[in-house]
Amino acid sequence: MALFRIASYNSIIMDTASPFNIILFDFGSTLIYSKDPWPPIYEQADRALVQVFQQAGVPLKIKAFSGEVETFLDSYYAKRGTGPIEKTTFSALQELLQQQGFQDNPASMVRAALDAMYSITQQNWYLETDAIPTLKTLREHGYRLGMISNTSDDKNVQQLVDRWQLRPFFETIVTSAGCGFRKPDERIFRLALDHFGVPPEQVVMVGDSLEADILGANQMGIYSIWITRRVCLPEEGDLTIQPQAVIPTLDLIPGCLPI
Repeated sequence: MALFRIASYNSIIMDTASPFNIILFDFGSTLIYSKDPWPPIYEQADRALVQVFQQAGVPLKIKAFSGEVETFLDSYYAKRGTGPIEKTTFSALQELLQQQGFQDNPASMVRAALDAMYSITQQNWYLETDAIPTLKTLREHGYRLGMISNTSDDKNVQQLVDRWQLRPFFETIVTSAGCGFRKPDERIFRLALDHFGVPPEQVVMVGDSLEADILGANQMGIYSIWITRRVCLPEEGDLTIQPQAVIPTLDLIPGCLPI
């Protein structure tokens, strides 16, 4: 059986490897992608979020809430950090409300505000055209599929999965917001492996992020495939994190596997 290893960003060369049974996918910028610039979308999302509080009688104002320039999501991502523990937008929103003097906010109201916000941001996510054909091909050839996503909100990811009718392809969908750990932490990978009951050497990880997907897979002994379609590529030779294979699009995955 044959796989491929990196020769350059534009070529792959044959290599021998053990057979794989499981393929794990990243979600954002791997199976789906954002099309339009985020700043105006974040501003619209802020208005939708604040409106929920105002309609519930909480006199929240956008300026006081998110600062002079930043939206809520800008503020969240600036403070999210790169550590292994996931901080959700739900907890971040609760903290910001308390900082502004709004105490004892019902969880249902905070959730409703986030749902309104995500109803705006979800409109800027699009399914890659080769995603479903590739997933179908892999399933037809007996591969079992899972998803591991770093996300600030589990419900948002689950809704996007259903929006694009991807759930039937995946046996398990593990999110950092759902389990509390972010890629590349081994604990989030371990949850997926435990579901399938297989050792790392029988698993492939497909993703766009060197720091999250590829590093996490490499540390676990999982075969890593870097998807570069939505990536700003560094100069060749500058990679400090080395994937086992590099391909630009999802439809090339079957050619990298012993089908």
